[in-house]
Amino acid sequence: MATSVRILSNERKSALTAGALLIIMALAAFFSYGFVHGSLVVKGDASTTFNNILSSNGLFKAEILGWVIILISDIIVAWALYIFLKPMNKNLSLLGAWLRLTYSAVLGIAILNLIFVLLLLRDPNDSSSFTIEQIQSLMMLFLEAFESIWSVGLIIFGGHLLIVGYVAFKSDRIPKVIGILLLLASIGYIVIHLSKTFLSQYDGLIAILNLVFAIPMIAGELGFGIWLLLRGGKLPKSA
Repeated sequence: MATSVRILSNERKSALTAGALLIIMALAAFFSYGFVHGSLVVKGDASTTFNNILSSNGLFKAEILGWVIILISDIIVAWALYIFLKPMNKNLSLLGAWLRLTYSAVLGIAILNLIFVLLLLRDPNDSSSFTIEQIQSLMMLFLEAFESIWSVGLIIFGGHLLIVGYVAFKSDRIPKVIGILLLLASIGYIVIHLSKTFLSQYDGLIAILNLVFAIPMIAGELGFGIWLLLRGGKLPKSA
């Protein structure tokens, strides 16, 4: 009995850790990508993007900090979800953890490109090696590399959600609706980012896919995070 309570206690701690960090990551992603990156980076316009980042250097650094927080949180969440899901399916929970850690490694490589942008723009007027036009072109290359590498990583992330969603759906401890949302979100991530990587010319199709999967992709992990905070690892009321 004591062992059972201890296991449930560890599950509760891991659920709280994962739930809190999933919500923190959602907020950090909204800030870094939705707000800062979306407002500073103008696709196809190197000059405007260059001036935006140069005049809002502190904001761009804050974006990078947000990505670093996301990266660290992802690594901890991989461990916490493994601990939480291990009693339900040890092998799949381990596979899910490795997939998330692999995604985290790819995200780390993507973030390096933003640091390269920061270094490139640190003192552009004193650079004797490149003209302003060349610096702007290199800057856009690094920004595009960030998005492309991150997009490849999100295919792997979709695989992680597929595993987590399947384990959640098969478990009698987690509401079925969360498992379904996670499975739909996983399909969304995989299909959308495979399309972005290999069918980037079909912008209209990708926009439709983003629209179709927007709700499950947002509600899946965020809803799971809220459930983990409120209910994850708790003893049933009848116990």
